[in-house]
Amino acid sequence: MTQDVTQLQAIRLQTLAQIQEVRSTLKPTYWIDGQRVHWEQYVESLQRTVDWCDRKLIEVRPYEVISEGGS
Repeated sequence: MTQDVTQLQAIRLQTLAQIQEVRSTLKPTYWIDGQRVHWEQYVESLQRTVDWCDRKLIEVRPYEVISEGGS
């Protein structure tokens, strides 16, 4: 599981770096794998990847259940 978390964190950080790069250069279009993509669509696609990583990280992280007992 630790390897999964590390990989998800790496994907997330790389994708955030790509978003920052795209926003700092603001090119009107990109060519990705031979396809023309508008930069806003590209950023939205990258953001979906970050959101997916966030959801997966929440799933694999331990969570706490707080309960109180009474007498």
